[in-house]
Amino acid sequence: MRVLIVEDELKTGEYLKKGLEESGFSVELARDGVDGLHLALEDDYDLVVLDVMMPRKDGWAMLKDLRARKSTPVLFLSARDDVEDRVRGLELGADDYLVKPFAFVELLARVRTLVRRGPPREAELTVVGDLEIDSIRRRVKRAGVRIELTPREFSLLQLLARRRGEVMSRTQIASYVWDMNFDSDTNVVEVAVRRLRAKIDDAFPDKLIHTVRGVGYMLDTEQPDV
Repeated sequence: MRVLIVEDELKTGEYLKKGLEESGFSVELARDGVDGLHLALEDDYDLVVLDVMMPRKDGWAMLKDLRARKSTPVLFLSARDDVEDRVRGLELGADDYLVKPFAFVELLARVRTLVRRGPPREAELTVVGDLEIDSIRRRVKRAGVRIELTPREFSLLQLLARRRGEVMSRTQIASYVWDMNFDSDTNVVEVAVRRLRAKIDDAFPDKLIHTVRGVGYMLDTEQPDV
């Protein structure tokens, strides 16, 4: 079983890594949310153990970005024990929340429970109007017509569909679909959206992919209120 620990405190991170490895897990350690997100998206882990307060990208932001792409189980670690923080973590998609300081045996028990449970099954079919996205078979239909997409186009469409009704900025799209940031003068996102729109919208009277000038793009059956 593979576990990713994202923890900026040196001693805590090494302590957790050593303890979980001695308990039979394969463990990788990241020191901040940016590196942690990169590892979590690039590889497949059975669990992410995620600290809340970290440099560059905190646990809240990392979890939000991770949930846009993957359903890997996440155990939050935090020195903050406010009810509001625990609720926020769970609402963002955390599977469990453990307050520091904690006994390692408790953490180990929770890790084993989450690993046994595994990630929730991804919704097989996402429907937006007459558009159907089969995430398991990676197939797309509109009004019953099969539409062939490249892997990148499918990832872009899946992202917009998962965030239906939400305007996604170029930066967000670049981060989620290409896992990188582009310079402001790079038009790769615009080109990708234009190609996707040609396949998804051009042959149909009702348009689903909308441009919000100066902000970004969204997918919905209705025009954005701007």
